[in-house]
Amino acid sequence: MDICKIIAEEIKCDKWQVEAAVKLIDEGNTIPFISRYRKEVTGSLDDSKLRDLNERLEYLRNLEARKEEVISLIEEQGKLTGELKTQILAAEKLVTVEDLYRPYKQKRKTRADIAKKRGLEPLADFILAQTTDKPVEDEASKYVTGPVNPASDSPADIKEASEREVLDIQSAIAGAEDIIAERISDEAAVREHIRAVTAKEGVIVTKAKDPEAESVYTMYYDFSEPVRKIAGHRILAINRGESEGVLSVSIEVEDTPVISYLDKKYAARNNKYTTPVIHAACADAYARLIGPSIEREIRAGLKEKAEDSAIKVFEQNLNQLLMQPPITGCTVLGWDPAFRTGCKTAVVDDTGKVLDTVVVYPTAPHNKIDETKKIIKGLISKYGITLISIGNGTASRESEQIVADMLKEIPGQNVQYVITNEAGASVYSASKLAGEEFPTFDVGQRSAVSIARRVQDPLAELVKIDPKSIGVGQYQHDMNQKKLGKALDGVVEDAVNKVGVDLNTASASLLSHISGISDTIAKNIVTYREEHGKFKDRRELMKVAKLGPKAYEQCAGFCRINGGKEILDSTSVHPESYAVARELLNRMGCSIRDDKAITAFEKNTDIKKLASELGCGEITLKDILEELRKPARDPRADMPKPILKSDIMDLKDLTPGMKLKGTVRNVIDFGAFVDIGVHQDGLVHISQMADRYIKHPLEVVSVGDIVEVTVLDVDEKKGRISLSMKGNN
Repeated sequence: MDICKIIAEEIKCDKWQVEAAVKLIDEGNTIPFISRYRKEVTGSLDDSKLRDLNERLEYLRNLEARKEEVISLIEEQGKLTGELKTQILAAEKLVTVEDLYRPYKQKRKTRADIAKKRGLEPLADFILAQTTDKPVEDEASKYVTGPVNPASDSPADIKEASEREVLDIQSAIAGAEDIIAERISDEAAVREHIRAVTAKEGVIVTKAKDPEAESVYTMYYDFSEPVRKIAGHRILAINRGESEGVLSVSIEVEDTPVISYLDKKYAARNNKYTTPVIHAACADAYARLIGPSIEREIRAGLKEKAEDSAIKVFEQNLNQLLMQPPITGCTVLGWDPAFRTGCKTAVVDDTGKVLDTVVVYPTAPHNKIDETKKIIKGLISKYGITLISIGNGTASRESEQIVADMLKEIPGQNVQYVITNEAGASVYSASKLAGEEFPTFDVGQRSAVSIARRVQDPLAELVKIDPKSIGVGQYQHDMNQKKLGKALDGVVEDAVNKVGVDLNTASASLLSHISGISDTIAKNIVTYREEHGKFKDRRELMKVAKLGPKAYEQCAGFCRINGGKEILDSTSVHPESYAVARELLNRMGCSIRDDKAITAFEKNTDIKKLASELGCGEITLKDILEELRKPARDPRADMPKPILKSDIMDLKDLTPGMKLKGTVRNVIDFGAFVDIGVHQDGLVHISQMADRYIKHPLEVVSVGDIVEVTVLDVDEKKGRISLSMKGNN
């Protein structure tokens, strides 16, 4: 198998690009490093394609290893033929390899094994030969043993004797049928054919175990849909309903064509004596062995495909959330809403430092609204707060009303508020990391700090939380957790490296996502910083414990130092390219950030020729020029800014036809949930997302997008809002 050729065709690039990327990966380079600093080598493969490449590389290498293992196992049995070896080596899927290995695989004792022990295999061969001109019963009578006397009275001997008994002709024929059925079931070509038929013609059927019971799965109480058409999110919902004991699920296929196919294959001679026996064996093979097995395989494949699709959605949602633009330069009041225990608030300055924490009790059962307003106004005046970040959890609606009313009372202060998605804040506040960061704070205070910092630098705060707890996917708890975790960790890694970190302020949790930096090295960097003061230049990283040359190569370009000895350390130019960057600045006769001079130089220069003179690649040279023009430019600057508010709207204020702006909070397979500022996200169904046909909502929106919507319907009783984006965006 030419692995690189297969991957190149799948990810739509040239084979040499895959070969180059594989070599770099095998040498221990990370995806972010390859994507950013080895563009020349890979032909500018981006991090998304590199991750797909790496995933397929792992699968295909495991496939090759399994092929070798299977060939070895069959060879040990002395049953490996040249034809079988060729078939195994040519297999492109793991399921094909397992089909070919199936006849030689050690199984639990089967009915066919018992029949073989009774000496009935020759009878099975006789029937399959289909050459007899006498009834099968005549031949079967030769295998009847009657009761077999045990060698002794021991239970083992009694059991062994009973397993060798063939009491009558029908038992002999039944045993031969079991052997034939297992042979049919073990035939790789047969399984592949029936698998294809089931995938094409099969129908997923679900029934309620208790049709009278109320549940969220009512639409699946009597449901059917073709296997080839069923959407991934419905598969995940059905599987959850089954695991919770609410639904029974099966795949139904018309069995007549399948049995007919088996009859033609195994009873081709149409012998009047053997055909009925073979027909019975074919029916049994399908009903008892092949059908249930293929159904499990198909359902497992549907689940895996649905998971992969859901993970892709989760990845894109998480990336958008992590890449939300920071609201910089303001002191923020984080507000963690609650009822009985009070609302925890924390004042955080523009560097993220906590200045004060206060618990207020404006909500039921306390209702100390006036006292709360007085306290919060005092904090606004004392610390110059310009933004209040309110978590969207329990009591958020009541808290927002109080904040909005209070802001009307102090119009000259120019304070606004924002509703912040607090998903995962409680997970962080109870974590070991939060305990180390704020050992004297309770969980409520830590949560308030997190809610404040989320608007100042979403990325730096969200990396402290398990991505699965951030709540921007669907059915994440029903997926393969290892696969999901690996995918989401990759998203976090790409986002952190895309933005880069300030080496002198970044937390250990943020540093640990930088290319080449492990959790241990991240902690060592912080420890070194605390012991020796700020880093003066990137080379000083080499003095950090356990950070060797390879780790330095991988991480240096993503770690920034502002105001250090070397001005290039504040850019994403890699130290390996400093000589080129300095020569460029020398030739241009300007300093970094001189946009006009750098643009003029680039316009009047033969870049290809210059790259050759400087001994670097053309792509790398262009990247360096762009970085010198706009050093360490934050890619989040291009993302839509959060909607800041100073007043409130209620669900009852909504009317059909009303047009509003909102923030996309979550994207799922069948639509998107949009926050329009009424404490209940509205649903834009996929059919209402565009004036054209779309296959998936991600074609139109992403998490964090600011969109204009029209209210279609409001159900106050159920708290449901239906929205449309048609004609608005």
